[in-house]
Amino acid sequence: MAEQGKKLQVEVAYARPDVQEIIPLEVAPGTTVQQAIELSGILEQFPEIDLAQNKLGIFGKITRGDTELQERDRVEIYRPLIADPKESRRRRAAKKDAPGETEQGAE
Repeated sequence: MAEQGKKLQVEVAYARPDVQEIIPLEVAPGTTVQQAIELSGILEQFPEIDLAQNKLGIFGKITRGDTELQERDRVEIYRPLIADPKESRRRRAAKKDAPGETEQGAE
């Protein structure tokens, strides 16, 4: 249990293909995931973040914005997937299983 008045050390993280940002914060016990995100200033840094759309997590585990943080938690803001992972695997497998695909019209 956190002592009254003791601050928690947490981080807020967000990454795009071109940049990764991890912001260390000191927050009061009882601070939620959403509150930490707002306190971090990351929403101003990355205006594309939409907390109504982006999933949130703590160390890779999906969580809700009203989850209270614990000491040393890392809040992660996930970008939406640009492609369905299952469909991407199917396409790669089909491409691998189709030898001579570039010669198809030569018959």
